[in-house]
Amino acid sequence: MILHQVAQGAEDLDRASAFYADLLGQEPVARYDPPGLVFFDLAGTRLMIEVGSPGSLLYLRVDDVRTRVEALRAAGVTVEEEAHEIFPDPTGTFGPPGGSEWLAFIRDSEGNLVGLMTRYPEG
Repeated sequence: MILHQVAQGAEDLDRASAFYADLLGQEPVARYDPPGLVFFDLAGTRLMIEVGSPGSLLYLRVDDVRTRVEALRAAGVTVEEEAHEIFPDPTGTFGPPGGSEWLAFIRDSEGNLVGLMTRYPEG
C-alpha cells in the first residue's frame, strides 16, 4: 500500500492555502471552493486542506530543520519546539548507518501542530 492522501483542517482556506504554499515551496494543484478544499502534491501523496476538518499531525521532511526553523521564525511562524536530535541511528534502521533524526514543531496558520524532520549524516 501507498499513502494516498492526508487531510489537514482549516478555518480560513485562503490563509491556510497561502501558509502551506510558502511552507512547501509550491502552489496548490487544485482548489474546490465550495466545498472548501485545496490540494498539494507531496511526492505523489495528496495533502488536502479542508475547511472544518479536524487537524492532523503532519511530519514533513525538510533539507535542514535547523535552518528551516530559523527562516520560519523570521517569517513570523510560531515555533513550538526547537530543532533537536530525537535519536541517533548507528545501525541504519531509518537510513544510512550513523545518521541521526532531528525534529522541530511549528504551528500552521490554523493552529495545527506540524513536525519538521531532517536526517543528518554521521558527523
